[in-house]
Amino acid sequence: MATILITGTNRGIGLEFTRQCLDRGDRVIATCRDIEAADALKQLQSSHDELDVRLLDVASPDSMQGFVQQLDGTAIDVFINNAGAYGPTNVKFGDLDGQAWASVVQVNSIAPLILSQLLMPNLRKGKDKKMVYLTSKMGSIGDNSGGGSYIYRSSKTALNSAVKSLAIDLGAEGFSAALLHPGWVLTDMGGPNALIDTKTSVTGMLKVVDGLGPQTSGSFFSYDGSIIAW
Repeated sequence: MATILITGTNRGIGLEFTRQCLDRGDRVIATCRDIEAADALKQLQSSHDELDVRLLDVASPDSMQGFVQQLDGTAIDVFINNAGAYGPTNVKFGDLDGQAWASVVQVNSIAPLILSQLLMPNLRKGKDKKMVYLTSKMGSIGDNSGGGSYIYRSSKTALNSAVKSLAIDLGAEGFSAALLHPGWVLTDMGGPNALIDTKTSVTGMLKVVDGLGPQTSGSFFSYDGSIIAW
C-alpha cells in the first residue's frame, strides 16, 4: 500500500485519480479548496477508510503552510500535483491583463514548486519518492502551431521548466519527477468537445506513474506513455 497525496480532487481528473488509487488499495490524502461543496469526494470518504480529505487552497501560501503542518510528518510515497487553473479564455494579444496572468502563473507554476518544497520532509520519508505534475501539451513550445492561449500556455511551460530542474536536482536523493499531459479530457475545464473521459486518462497516467523511475525522471509524458516535445 502506497500513501498518495493528490491535490485538486473535488471533481474531474483529481477525483478520478482518488477513486482509482483507492480501488487498487492505496491510501489517499485528497485535497480541495471547499470540502463542503465536494459531494462526490465526501461520498467516497464515507465508503473508504483509507481516504483522508484535507482542505488546501494552493493559491494561498498560508493554506499550504497550514496543510503541511497538519500532516505532522506523515510519510508520502507519491505526490500528484493536479490542482490548476485555466484562467480567462479567448484572450487575444492586445487584451492581456497582467493581474489575471499572474494569478494563473501563481497557481499553475509557482504553487506546485512551493508546495513541493514544504512537503520535502514528508516525501523524504516515503518509499517511492515520486513527484508528478499535471501539465498540458499546450505548454509545449515545439507543439505550438496555433498561437493564442498566452496565459495558460505560458503557465504550463514555466511548470515544465521548473519540474525538469527539480528532477535533476533531486535525482541524487532517489527522487523521480515527471510531467503528465492528461489528454483532452471531458471535464469542466476540458469542455464538451474533449476526446477522452477521465477514466481513460487517469488509467493511462497511473501506468506512467507506476513505471516512473530514474531512467525516465524529468520527462514530459502524455497519458498514453508517449513523450511530448518540450
